[in-house]
Amino acid sequence: MELVEHIDTLRAEGMLLADSAEATGLDAQVPSCPEWTVRDLVRHLGEVHRWAASHVIDARETMSVGNFATYPEDDAQLLDWFREGHAELLQALEVADPEGAFYGFLPGGAKGTRFWARRQAHETTIHRVDAQNVTGLVSPSTTEFAVDGIDEMLHGFLARRPSRLTSAADPYTFVLVCTDDPQAWQVAVNGDGPTTTDDSGEGGTRVYGTAFDLYLLLWNRRPLAGLEVQGPTEGLEHYRAHAYVRWT
Repeated sequence: MELVEHIDTLRAEGMLLADSAEATGLDAQVPSCPEWTVRDLVRHLGEVHRWAASHVIDARETMSVGNFATYPEDDAQLLDWFREGHAELLQALEVADPEGAFYGFLPGGAKGTRFWARRQAHETTIHRVDAQNVTGLVSPSTTEFAVDGIDEMLHGFLARRPSRLTSAADPYTFVLVCTDDPQAWQVAVNGDGPTTTDDSGEGGTRVYGTAFDLYLLLWNRRPLAGLEVQGPTEGLEHYRAHAYVRWT
């Protein structure tokens, strides 16, 4: 996807999240993040947006550290605070050098401006889904964006070493097959961690679903139920228990 598409998606998703939070109220529990309320979700993403913007504004060569949890204690001001941080990040991305190659924390892929636009578009989308899960009325992303998010997870987050997703005693393979796009991914997990190949491969448990459903599955934002699964599910259950996002 192009830089402008990631920025446009980030803009739309942030607005959707704020609107959803306003509609449900800040005290509502978030089913996909059981320990969080909507208030916690808004605070977290507002902090992340400011943290991300600091890398872009300063074209940092190393990870930014500092206190970005500047949220107001007054709930009446919280959504305005969130929207201000969202707008700051958008502006930073729009005026930054598109080819800026400064710090990004995932292996391979884009760096600098393009990295942060992509990363924050997906960060915001997943948390928008969290916010909408309060009512159960989750609007899908485009197929292209969901495919991009699967790629980021498999070739970005899961490609880092050392990996916390390992299975030395019982290695397994699963294949994700899009039903609305020709893309497929084969993920093999062993004692070294996961390795992804961009094809349907042979063997392993196969999971069929729309790109958006597979995207949410990888992020543990939807269950296996409702998807077509061919083969044993133990490997997928291991993935869902041990795969999670970290920044360092």
